[in-house]
Amino acid sequence: MQSCEISADSTDDPLSSGLRRKRQPRIVVIGAGLAGLSAAKALLESGFTDVTVLEATDRIGGRVQSVKLGHATFELGATWIHGSHGNPVYHLAEDNGLLEETTDGERSVGRISLYSKNGVAYHLTNNGQRIPKDVVEEFSDLYNEVYNLTQEFFQRGKPVNAESQNSVGVFTRDVVRKRVKADPDDTDAVKRLKLAMIQQYLKVESCESSSHSMDEVSLSEFGEWTEIPGAHHIIPCGFIKIVEILARSIPESVIQLRKPVKCIHWNQSVSKEIERVADHNSDLPEEDKGSDVFVECEDCEFIPADHVIVTVSLGVLKKRHESLFHPRLPEEKVMAIEKLGINTTDKIFLEFEEPFWSSECNSIQFVWEDEAESESLTYPEELWYKKICSFDVLYPPERYGHVLSGWICGEEALIMEKCDDETVAETCTEMLRKFTGNPNIPKPRRILRSSWGSNPNFRGSYSYTQVGSSGADVEKLAKPLPYAESSKTTPMQVMFSGEATHRKYYSTTHGAVLSGQREAAHLIEMYQDLLQ
Repeated sequence: MQSCEISADSTDDPLSSGLRRKRQPRIVVIGAGLAGLSAAKALLESGFTDVTVLEATDRIGGRVQSVKLGHATFELGATWIHGSHGNPVYHLAEDNGLLEETTDGERSVGRISLYSKNGVAYHLTNNGQRIPKDVVEEFSDLYNEVYNLTQEFFQRGKPVNAESQNSVGVFTRDVVRKRVKADPDDTDAVKRLKLAMIQQYLKVESCESSSHSMDEVSLSEFGEWTEIPGAHHIIPCGFIKIVEILARSIPESVIQLRKPVKCIHWNQSVSKEIERVADHNSDLPEEDKGSDVFVECEDCEFIPADHVIVTVSLGVLKKRHESLFHPRLPEEKVMAIEKLGINTTDKIFLEFEEPFWSSECNSIQFVWEDEAESESLTYPEELWYKKICSFDVLYPPERYGHVLSGWICGEEALIMEKCDDETVAETCTEMLRKFTGNPNIPKPRRILRSSWGSNPNFRGSYSYTQVGSSGADVEKLAKPLPYAESSKTTPMQVMFSGEATHRKYYSTTHGAVLSGQREAAHLIEMYQDLLQ
């Protein structure tokens, strides 16, 4: 079949004629990540029999990507299970024995996750000096105190003043900076170190938020993101095991890999060209020509559907929403897509023959002393490496070898993605030599890194509430089409799932899983009489 669209007969019935005959609804899920697989699993287990999952790449998992090198498994994407109490991802892992190898050293409390809570972080300056532990602890206490203040604007409904520009970064930098300068007990040298640490902490926070800068994260909405209580965990055998568990009950025939979608034709959209092709398509049953939705794939196949669950990333929606939907999305949804934020957080794994760090060191944090008075966290292209905030030590070495995991985010991550492995490895080695003051650190024996920003199937790592956006925009993004109040055709033709559609748990794997289950639940409720 050639590229085109397919016409559909109009109907004033909320359910199409085929559904009135009690046939199974045809459901197409776009994307085989955690959200898509969770939706498909729930639908199939509830009795739906006509479910198809379309995945553009050659693998399932989406932004979960575990890579095995030697005996160790490295996570290019999702790494931690954030919280345990009521977390569906935690319970999947626990119920299937995936956490049995997890030791106390691999559990982390607080919002910043490391591979080990044992040991200490080494805060090093670009002059090759380690910042004294007591200075780090004092600054950390101050920073965390101000971080807690950023939560109160949403949680307590505090008004945001104009000076902060409704920005987490602007507010945090301003308040911490004033308090550091006003401290009568610190010397000028200590104050300068603490002022430089502000930018380093904000870089770490940017990697956590997957924003270019915390200046872009909304202060008034920051506190709506909800942390699930309990420890953070990793899965020693790979986060991909969660994906495999979800896919285990889904027949292989349901998931079609290497099946990118070109356009979703919804609400009985019609065109003459499509009608002509439909008339000459002997493979298309007559009843399918009246479908409310057709999914047009890049290979020119048209798949008729009653409901489509779209689980693509916010980054893909930002780039492709105009061409991905016909007719175009309502203005309200387009505005939500444009207002919400997503950027890139990348990892850089470096494997060394022997550790050059001490056994107590669990991370190396880069503090640039010349950034004590900096406002911006944007660098010239040739200085992209200054956005690398830290390297975590992978623990335990018996499992991973001697490996560091570096973090970089924002536009500088995209620049890093364009560099070759040799350049990135050499640049990181020079940084490590500079900050440790050890010119003899050898180049790593191996490098592995992610490239979520430049990958056209993701275009970013995960979402955040950008300045100017709110939780209401997340709700608008999740709202199914056509809007019930304005349509007499089949409701919920196009549904939206994925981490960016969960108001409280955006950016997380549990948010993705829950969003898929949420959309499946809507259809299960809609067809409960048919499924009984």
